[in-house]
Amino acid sequence: MRKDLTTRLEEFKQRYAAQDQVQGRTIKPPVEFIGEEVLEMAVAALLQGENILLSGGKATGKNILADNLAWLFARPIYTVSFHVNTDSSALIGTDTFVGGEVRLRKGPVAQAAQNGGFCILDEINMAKNDAVAVMHSVLDYRRLIDVPGYECIPMHPATRFIATMNYGYAGTRELNEALVSRFTVIRMPTLHEQQLRQLLHADVPGASEEHVERCVGLFLDLDQKAVNGEISTHPVDMRGMIAALRLMTDGMRPRDAIAMGIVNKCFDEYEHQLVQDVVMTRFV
Repeated sequence: MRKDLTTRLEEFKQRYAAQDQVQGRTIKPPVEFIGEEVLEMAVAALLQGENILLSGGKATGKNILADNLAWLFARPIYTVSFHVNTDSSALIGTDTFVGGEVRLRKGPVAQAAQNGGFCILDEINMAKNDAVAVMHSVLDYRRLIDVPGYECIPMHPATRFIATMNYGYAGTRELNEALVSRFTVIRMPTLHEQQLRQLLHADVPGASEEHVERCVGLFLDLDQKAVNGEISTHPVDMRGMIAALRLMTDGMRPRDAIAMGIVNKCFDEYEHQLVQDVVMTRFV
């Protein structure tokens, strides 16, 4: 990372030290993000007080980057995984009884605002309108949460929001212009062969070079077929590939490990056979 960014990052951490009660949420990611240029852009934006939206296809490292950014800034991390039933109360909080009184049980967005955390909004393009609407005042210059019946929750100066999104998943939708304007957007590039190799070695340090090379080749083959429209993106699954590599390292036969991690995720019989044929070119 550039020296000037490193210096400013250290100044940020000294200025906004995390409180003791949330230290348990400052978690070191299992692997480092691979991609210096993208990392520098994200760090620079966050230092300027911006919120960032990470967009891109599968297996481009969006969540890994988000986790690494929270660790680099030494901030507690709060995660919201959006789905069709996520509403405003899941973000801000709900009423609860404490000592005979009605109080607000804060949700992840409110907790991040209070504690200066990094809030990861995972798959934000699956959010419903009412869930998105409550985020507008949080993400713009007002930086506050207005909860009916309670006092406004001001935003800690260290609080940042990192959203991720994939296109093409079931249930996803176009983000409205008002929401997008509140983010700076980073389009995540596709991982190249050398980056894939580094990622697999980092995730499964005990894996043999032969198994890593075959997994990298298989992943690239499947990704190319998905790009060409020959198969869906279901088998282009980095988590599944890592799981398969771990099973191989533990002694499972490679083809069985790949079947469990990749092939069996294709529930369409025709696609299942196509993926199986690709696997056979790499794992005899």
